[in-house]
Amino acid sequence: MLVRLGFDSDIYSPEVAALLAHKAGGAARPMELFPSRCTDESVRSQLLKADAVALFPNARDANAALSGLFLYFSCLKEAHELVDNASHADGMYWHAIMHRMEGDGGNSGYWFRHVGRHPVFPALAQEARELGYEKGGDWDPFAFIRYCEMSARTKEDDLAKRVQLAEWQLLFRHCAGMAAH
Repeated sequence: MLVRLGFDSDIYSPEVAALLAHKAGGAARPMELFPSRCTDESVRSQLLKADAVALFPNARDANAALSGLFLYFSCLKEAHELVDNASHADGMYWHAIMHRMEGDGGNSGYWFRHVGRHPVFPALAQEARELGYEKGGDWDPFAFIRYCEMSARTKEDDLAKRVQLAEWQLLFRHCAGMAAH
């Protein structure tokens, strides 16, 4: 299960590791499905001052990774600003997650249609199955949007939060990891 793997200190800078460790649970802390505000104003302030390339010097996409950090701390507006005009799958994926988290499933679906089949989907489908989310063989981001909406309505959102965390970890690792050469 991905959640127990944590984050590899060889991939992330000490600054990023410190930000992720700031909250109890570190990078394994569940994220709200539909947050109403940033979870930590001090981290938000630090991220607003941060330079994406300095935080993620070897990243595939430093701005997408920074957007992911903002989303991890439920700072939707700031995450949105970084990927609002994204023209690549990674940025569009964060854009789709941001709209899902703000409760705009239609807009989220719009961005997922532009993402297409993302490289993290196979691992995410496997992680989701291991967590108990059984929705077919391949990852279906549209089904997950509906699942999050239903889970929030029924107040039975623990599994949705765990799958969302696995999704976040995989996409963050993909964006913030070493750039392909």
